[in-house]
Amino acid sequence: MPDLNAFLSPNAVAVIGAANNPDILRGRIMKVMMGHDFEAKVYPISRSSDEVFGLKAYPTISDVPEHVDLAILIIPAEFVPDTLRECGRKGVKAAQIITSGFAEEIGDDGARQQQAIRDIAEEFDMAVCGPNSEGFANTQAALCPTFSPAVDENDEPLMPDYRTDGYISAIAQSGGVGFSFFDRGRPKELPFNYILTTGNEAALEELDFVDHLIDSDETDIFTLFMEDVKTPEKLARVGEKALRAGKPIIVTKVGRSDAGQRAAASHTAALAGAYTGYRAMFERYGIIVGDDIEEIVDIASGFSHWSHLLPAGKRIGITTGSGGAGGLMADTAALGGLEVPVLDAAARAKIDAHLPAYGTSQNPVDGTAQAVQQVGYARLNRMVMDAANVDAVIGICSARHSATFIREREDLIELKKNADKPVVLCSYTLPREGSIEIVNRCGLPLYTNMRNCARALKEMADYRATRERFLKCPNITTDAVDAAVGEKLAAADKTLCEYEAKPLLAAYGIPGAGERLATSGDDAAEIAEAMGGKLALKVQSPDILHKTEAGAVALNLLGGNEARKAYEYLTANARAYSPGADIRGVLVQPMANKGQEMILGINRDEAFGPMLMVGMGGVYVEVMKDVAFAPVPLTEDDAHALLDQLKGRALLDGMRGEPAADVSALVDLMVNLGRFAADFADTIQEIDLNPVLVHPDGDGVSVVDALIVKQDA
Repeated sequence: MPDLNAFLSPNAVAVIGAANNPDILRGRIMKVMMGHDFEAKVYPISRSSDEVFGLKAYPTISDVPEHVDLAILIIPAEFVPDTLRECGRKGVKAAQIITSGFAEEIGDDGARQQQAIRDIAEEFDMAVCGPNSEGFANTQAALCPTFSPAVDENDEPLMPDYRTDGYISAIAQSGGVGFSFFDRGRPKELPFNYILTTGNEAALEELDFVDHLIDSDETDIFTLFMEDVKTPEKLARVGEKALRAGKPIIVTKVGRSDAGQRAAASHTAALAGAYTGYRAMFERYGIIVGDDIEEIVDIASGFSHWSHLLPAGKRIGITTGSGGAGGLMADTAALGGLEVPVLDAAARAKIDAHLPAYGTSQNPVDGTAQAVQQVGYARLNRMVMDAANVDAVIGICSARHSATFIREREDLIELKKNADKPVVLCSYTLPREGSIEIVNRCGLPLYTNMRNCARALKEMADYRATRERFLKCPNITTDAVDAAVGEKLAAADKTLCEYEAKPLLAAYGIPGAGERLATSGDDAAEIAEAMGGKLALKVQSPDILHKTEAGAVALNLLGGNEARKAYEYLTANARAYSPGADIRGVLVQPMANKGQEMILGINRDEAFGPMLMVGMGGVYVEVMKDVAFAPVPLTEDDAHALLDQLKGRALLDGMRGEPAADVSALVDLMVNLGRFAADFADTIQEIDLNPVLVHPDGDGVSVVDALIVKQDA
């Protein structure tokens, strides 16, 4: 791995292509850099000027008399590879390539040039970021080799001087979006230590920086703008490392829609993968997905102040001096997945002693303007924090004037110091007169968007729960791969019908139903008589996957005569539906008992491999697409968490007189199917168990149909 310290904290920087004119990018970078107090040396490299922005310029990097860790390249694309190689020979350890005109452009020339960059980076073990980027900023070192206006001519320091923890790194494949995290977050008093833009990622990727900053312990929260992941295995490895370290990653991923995927492909030559796989990976490793820049910044704000004390649950106490604002926040919180319980009696009695007769302590606690004036925001929030049935507190306030916060400064500091639950403030008026800075100096975030405030607390609670679940069982242990199953799977054709698939699945604890294959009408009759009871008959053919559409399924049959007739009828239908189809026979299967219909399967994601899918069956999957995905293998806790994502999850608990379903048996089935798919990940393309009937609690599950499709050889 190249030296990222040389990139992020270089001993000296050479700007190759530097110019004096601030109206062009080559000069603007110099202007921005020189506008900050970076203490190390800056060497302009220019063939046309002897001096740039008052600094001695050198014709080439080779002419610089001293060692330089980092080179910034902003020269025409055709000169980049040779110049980068010259940097490598000079001993330069890192480079940021601003120049565009590589793989993001139509045609092969740019892609070849970009490949050359990658090859040179590998040859010299050089930390190369870009091309087609907007530079970066190390705010603590006041190093800003970028043309972004977000760090040019600032009226305030790059970093709040009072912040000593909760550091945020913004990392983006898009330079504009990367610096927009900072531009929207800095007025909220957030401490961004790095803003890194990776562009086309010829060599270094976003996740390489995340990996490094976790190890160096410089960053507490990451905000990412992601178009794709060049090396998919890094997402699992770095995501797990971040979760283990308790360093949240908050991401927005382009490509969640068809239009977004087109934009990603045209912007930095990224081919956005199917979002289903990304979403499953994000959920597995507690990576939080934000919908827009402002929301991501506001979620990061909550973690920045309270990463050491995340909510233990989603029960929220709300205080307010405005009944209307409190009600609006209560609705926003409840609709956003939080709970707003009536406070416990002991807490209400304590609060009531300070409220006027027209106030209320139920929750929201409406102290009215009178109580806010007499008791203060800090004490009121402290009393609600002490309620036994809340996990966090939202203090609704007006931050239009700062006088209240100045008056309560010491109380707010004390509130943060002695807090055993997170407290956030949310202003229903626009802050003025330095209110945001005052509140933040007291250790609390001040929100101006109720929805984002609620979302931040929900994500903080979910992150804590995900991390606790992961730390309880961080490594999924599985039994040895069943070699016999592997041999049979390898010898099978590309498509395995139910009669072939179920015996292999059974070796992994996935139950069958005692079905048997009949190859003639008489055979079907004999099997039916032996089984007894109501039966289902299904044609078995790798060429007919949708048997119902082909008229190749018969249900609720009794006795040998019905089975014999059904055999002839079904095989005739199958041949008519698909002339020339390979008809292997008819599967005779006992009719399953009543149960909640589910769908379970494995789909292979192009980037991340096998994904387990679970969904509510029937109309729920056909119309509502009520499904959820997770990478395999998975633990029992993972399986329960996956089921909880389903809109119809409550159906498994029993509704309208129906008994509760055997969720434990369903979870076992999910875990076993995940283990099978993980063991044969290089072979399996798709598995369908549809439908799966989940019987009443204690009665298990029935896999009614099964199909395995192998990858092309």
